[in-house]
Amino acid sequence: MIGITHYLVVSAILFTLGVLGIFMNRKNLIIILMAIELILLSVNLNLVAFSAALNDMVGQVFAMFVLTVAAGEAAIGLAILVIYFRGRGTIAVDDVNRMKG
Repeated sequence: MIGITHYLVVSAILFTLGVLGIFMNRKNLIIILMAIELILLSVNLNLVAFSAALNDMVGQVFAMFVLTVAAGEAAIGLAILVIYFRGRGTIAVDDVNRMKG
């Protein structure tokens, strides 16, 4: 039977992959945004797993709020990325620190 420890292990793996995705790849902004989404997904998995284990719906409702915030973050992040690409012609993260004005 699948217990809460299995969900926590999968969540820890997802969280670790997300953190490694941010720190290992500092060149591509799209991959950084996907790594942030992996981190949020692991948090949602924890919320749902504990909610199911404790027979309480609060964790699942809160996971829906986190999904809503993640969708908004992705939409705003991609909009900023498109505007930045139109102005600079590249999405390299190294060039962001040269922005002025």
